[in-house]
Amino acid sequence: MRVKVTRNFQLTIPTGIREKLNLKEGEFVDVSYDENAKVIIIRPYRQKWTTVKLNRRITEEEINRTVEEALDELTKDSS
Repeated sequence: MRVKVTRNFQLTIPTGIREKLNLKEGEFVDVSYDENAKVIIIRPYRQKWTTVKLNRRITEEEINRTVEEALDELTKDSS
């Protein structure tokens, strides 16, 4: 299948390929180049998210404090 590269170096992934990869608008893909085969490889990028239900709203301050604590722990571990 042939697609055109735009002046911003963008291209459209054809519908049939998007459907086979189950790609949705706004999702990310990994793009790499295989030197040996001289081909571009496009793979869906799907990050696994862990969610926790807190049964309450959390404040921005709580989030910032938790991030700071995590960064402090990381710097302790690397020392």
